[in-house]
Amino acid sequence: RFARFLSEPRDEAPRVATSSREKLAATLRKGDVLLVEGTSLFAGAIKYLTQSTWSHTALYVGDALDSGEPHMFVEADINEGVRAVPLSEFWHLHTRICRPVGLVPADIDRVVAYAVERIGHRYDMKNILDLARYLLPAPPVPRRWRRKLLALGSGDPTRAICSTLIAQAFQSIRYPILPELYLEGPPEEAAARADYREWLHIRHYSLYAPRDFDVSPFFQVVKPVLDQGFNHRALDWADTQRLEVLKLDGPHRPA
Repeated sequence: RFARFLSEPRDEAPRVATSSREKLAATLRKGDVLLVEGTSLFAGAIKYLTQSTWSHTALYVGDALDSGEPHMFVEADINEGVRAVPLSEFWHLHTRICRPVGLVPADIDRVVAYAVERIGHRYDMKNILDLARYLLPAPPVPRRWRRKLLALGSGDPTRAICSTLIAQAFQSIRYPILPELYLEGPPEEAAARADYREWLHIRHYSLYAPRDFDVSPFFQVVKPVLDQGFNHRALDWADTQRLEVLKLDGPHRPA
């Protein structure tokens, strides 16, 4: 019951989608990570701790599930655990596509298979109880501690959190998201040499948040409107009178 309460959308201004359903469907590729801006209390806690717009992630698996629906995602839901959901679950929300670069089809299939095999796993309810402590108007959490506060789950491999599930899927093929960077020798000496070597260390999957896919240098941000062809000269602009009519009708999402 507590999970359902935290996951209920709050009564606030709706987040308008930045692209139409058709453009989003035409742009998505198998293996893409979809970031979602939520409005629930639970989403608010995640956005506060990560100082980010994004509170949820889902992995696009396309038609890999043979469900008859060509546009499917795998996500970790608070109430239902790891599940498969169609594009209709997200298209009307504020989203962002993050695409891994340089993967061959076999790698993408392994990432998708990892996520699909975990459908039915439970959500980490301990994580919900921990995050609930930070739903106060101004929780006293210094910025330097916020990252560590995300590693709050029970560690049970049969329990999944949205971003850690997808992080584990990419780590299964050793694809980087935001690895720790080490230099040979003391940093000041290594930086002074032109031939210094960088070593990457994969962080524990519980330390990943939705924003990490957005800021990762290894994931490309893909915007459906631009990807499907954009011409600013073809836009239809409403005059002042028409705009007043639209405002009276309420906010309009892309058709």
